[in-house]
Amino acid sequence: MAEITVAQIGKLRQQTGAGMMDCKKALTENDGDLEAATEWLRKKGTATAEKKSSRTTSEGVIARHLAADGKSGTLVEINCETDFVAKNEKFQEFCNEAATALNDDPEADLEEKRANMVAEIGENVRFTRNQSLGIEGHGAVAAYIHHGAKVGVLVAAETGKAETAGSDAFKALLGDLALQITAASPAVVKRDDLDQAVVEKERDFATEQFKDKPAQAIGKIVDGKMEKYFSEHCLVDQAFVKQGDQAVKDHIAAVSKALEDDINVKGFLRFQVGETQED
Repeated sequence: MAEITVAQIGKLRQQTGAGMMDCKKALTENDGDLEAATEWLRKKGTATAEKKSSRTTSEGVIARHLAADGKSGTLVEINCETDFVAKNEKFQEFCNEAATALNDDPEADLEEKRANMVAEIGENVRFTRNQSLGIEGHGAVAAYIHHGAKVGVLVAAETGKAETAGSDAFKALLGDLALQITAASPAVVKRDDLDQAVVEKERDFATEQFKDKPAQAIGKIVDGKMEKYFSEHCLVDQAFVKQGDQAVKDHIAAVSKALEDDINVKGFLRFQVGETQED
């Protein structure tokens, strides 16, 4: 049997990310054959993945992929066990590749790749969710991944003219909107998108809260409360984070006017690591 050297172990470890002892065992079992040892580790990784599949995955990253034509994109949340792995370059590369595959095919089978990643990093890995966003007319989809990849955003806006979508001003607007959604976490684009039953409950609650006020004042007070509610939950009604004395809709209107076009936000996605997990 060939003698296994430290250099061989180091090379296998660099290629697979597996632990030192696992690499040594793989090379020993395969008489120093690097390719066979790599395959041995991958097969072993499948069994390892099954053993680790019940371990808690509370850390992770949000990855994104934008289509080449700029009219669609996908967000994916992939979880792991520790923040150390979430920051690992190989893990993040795996997440970006997964986002690309899921943008091409939302039902893509990535189980083998997941199992291989478990073998490499030594932690459970879980695909938590993925969702795509796109437009059909003129316009674009923009993406933003916040520092640390804990929050990811897609935002789609349509324009009346094709040339608007290619303008720097429009691209800057989409960037501003993505930052707004990241920072202010709206629930919907506009008021009409809210569940009207929920809106009525909020109005009823506000009315009950101020029922002891003079009758002529209640209406104005409730309207004020509802405006505050809309400014918290609706993207276009929020205070623009870059210019607090201006609403987002006013900023959109100003850019639309400057470009002599009609710009409409069609939708957005905002993923934050762990927000869908139960305690």
